Amino acid sequence: MIIVAARPAVGKSTLGLDIARHAAIHDNQAAVIFSLEMSKSEITMRMLSAEARVGLNNIRSGQLSDDEWAKLARRMGEISDAPLFIDDSPNLSMMEIRAKARRLKQRHDLKLIVIDYLQLMSSGKRVENRQQEVSEFSRHLKLMAKELDVPVIAISQLNRSPEQRSDKKPMLSDLRESGSIEQDADVVILLHRDDMYDSQNRSGEADFIVAKHRNGPTRTITVSAQLHFARFFDMAPNVGAGRDFTQSAGPSDIQPSAPGDGGWNE
Repeated sequence: MIIVAARPAVGKSTLGLDIARHAAIHDNQAAVIFSLEMSKSEITMRMLSAEARVGLNNIRSGQLSDDEWAKLARRMGEISDAPLFIDDSPNLSMMEIRAKARRLKQRHDLKLIVIDYLQLMSSGKRVENRQQEVSEFSRHLKLMAKELDVPVIAISQLNRSPEQRSDKKPMLSDLRESGSIEQDADVVILLHRDDMYDSQNRSGEADFIVAKHRNGPTRTITVSAQLHFARFFDMAPNVGAGRDFTQSAGPSDIQPSAPGDGGWNE
């Protein structure tokens, strides 16, 4: 299980969609996005923006040049044909997510699950302790990753602690509502952008802080944040210009720790 966490508006949903987009469209690997925050149409617009390199705000407003319309038309077919499944059903319970993931595994050999985001999940019952409820979600996602042998990327919120420190970079202890998230995760990636706090400081860059890696080293990876195209861009010197950062690794490189319509696009 992989946790991608950040404060609001840093780009954590964009990173989750970026990974799913590359897996399904570029590697032809079946991927599902359970989106409890964004609608299916919003996700589709972001996918189109990233693939066609057309500004997301232009797509939203419909103010597009002939060249931009042509770019979108060329990419729409690729996105439609990709084995990408989007479920934007509200108030999804863990039981529903698990049942739908099992079905996709049986029918389409599912290779990647993205959940956006953890704190919006519902248990379907009244609870007095929200921290305990989120801990349950974390454990069940871990078990689902092992059962299906599929990487699960769970997007998570961070608490406000980074904003109260002079050094704004997030830490593992900033994970919101549950210490068990840190314990259950095989990999924890914390997103940070200096330009969120100072517009002149490293503008357009983002840090992916690999704060936990059960089977490997921890490190910080700096990428270009092209959020107007709803994507991140690899700044590594050995990667060619114009390449998505995700093109250096597919979903098979992120492994768990052990061997229609109406939002359900199947």
